[in-house]
Amino acid sequence: MTLTHSGRLLEVGNSYWIIGDDNKVTDVVDNVVGAYDGVGNILDLTTGEVILSNVDLQALLRCEANFTPGGESSSSAGASNPGSSSTDTGLSGGSDVSSSSVVGPNPVSSSSVNSALSSSSVNPMSSGIPESSAAESSSSGNSEIGPDGFPTIESYGPPPAEYTKDILSNGNKGWNSRYWDACKPHCSWISNGQEGKTDTTTQESYEKGMTTARNCNIHDVEVPTFTLGHAVQQYWYGFEGTNNACGNAKEKGVFTCTDMAPIAVNENLSYAYVAGPGSQTTCGKCFHLQYDGSFKDASANNAAKATHKALKGKHIVVMTSNIGHDVEVGQFDLMVPGGGVGAFDALSVQVNGANVKWGAGFGGFLTECQSKLGYDNTLEKYQECVKDMCDAAFGNAGFPNLLRGCHWFADWYMAADNPTYHWEEVECPQYLIDHYMTRINKTKDNRYKWHDDWSTYKEGDPLEEQECLTDEYPNGCKPAN
Repeated sequence: MTLTHSGRLLEVGNSYWIIGDDNKVTDVVDNVVGAYDGVGNILDLTTGEVILSNVDLQALLRCEANFTPGGESSSSAGASNPGSSSTDTGLSGGSDVSSSSVVGPNPVSSSSVNSALSSSSVNPMSSGIPESSAAESSSSGNSEIGPDGFPTIESYGPPPAEYTKDILSNGNKGWNSRYWDACKPHCSWISNGQEGKTDTTTQESYEKGMTTARNCNIHDVEVPTFTLGHAVQQYWYGFEGTNNACGNAKEKGVFTCTDMAPIAVNENLSYAYVAGPGSQTTCGKCFHLQYDGSFKDASANNAAKATHKALKGKHIVVMTSNIGHDVEVGQFDLMVPGGGVGAFDALSVQVNGANVKWGAGFGGFLTECQSKLGYDNTLEKYQECVKDMCDAAFGNAGFPNLLRGCHWFADWYMAADNPTYHWEEVECPQYLIDHYMTRINKTKDNRYKWHDDWSTYKEGDPLEEQECLTDEYPNGCKPAN
């Protein structure tokens, strides 16, 4: 049997499965059997349950299309070294301008393939700056795609020195709050530019505003941010944002993609997403923060804690994916799993385990740990307590990015409560751009059919479309079946 697409070959019983570059797992006759989660498990696409564990991807033979398992390849592009890949894993969004494997800073289409992509288990590091020579572009022909479907860290080059320069004397001070409600990001909604959102009036304004922030369904598969409206008819058509899981849609709606959890580039630099103040930022802008070892409510009688002091000097580059109406100038509300579900909770819908404790609604796991340990305990005690809560909530949830991001808060961020920093605006790292920009709605126009329920949408499913503005329907769309 000859393989129809490239991937890594996994022997299962008397046959083989192929783990494709898009994480889709198929048998030798191209039937989809599951999805690889990036951390050693193959999951059922419908239920999200583990159907095979302890898969070491790097130990598997990588094969190109036309390779014959157990026989000679009919192509010179047969088996290759594990880890090499140049496969395009993007999604079509109505444009066929580019075939690059990654959306760049000035977005055009990155693929002509029309299928859903999972955000599970992303590579934790990248650092390219748009339109900068400081780092390699991830859209270069030499990009190596990791098992997560995104470029590997090697594709981006080292982080620019700009991201770790000392800015503790620049005068711009602020502080971090934290949350993770798993809701559809504010920056996913289409608009004419109000409330800091991307202006979808023209294709130029849509691209300039970094399009829209990615959405995923309850199984962490990327889905559209907007489609044709639910009420389109033969005399009218328009667009509507996909339903937010924080509203009445619940499990049928859309969520924050889990790969937007914070990640460490190295011991001194991390990348993350934030909700920013509408008076200071707009969707898709980035800021460099350097922590100063103190916290928001510090005073002579309430000195900085060991956690704040341990964070001093570290740097983080954050990208605005939400606009917070209650966020102050200089404040960035950090998106971190375990940071608190807030007033609009979709996380308990997505991770619906038995007896999961989410900690304080505002403050999350750390606030709960402070109530147990007091406010002047050791760094190690807070780290241990937070990680125990991370493991209890996310350890068996099937969302490895949430567990990784939660541990990041304890290990890299030092479990610091509302730390203060100095900040400056910078150009965005390519990593944050790649994980922010929708890979489906790359143009301001589409013909995707409205769905009330995205929970059944599986990786690889085609996106249904309707006929609109044709000779038969010059003012609207063909009525939905």
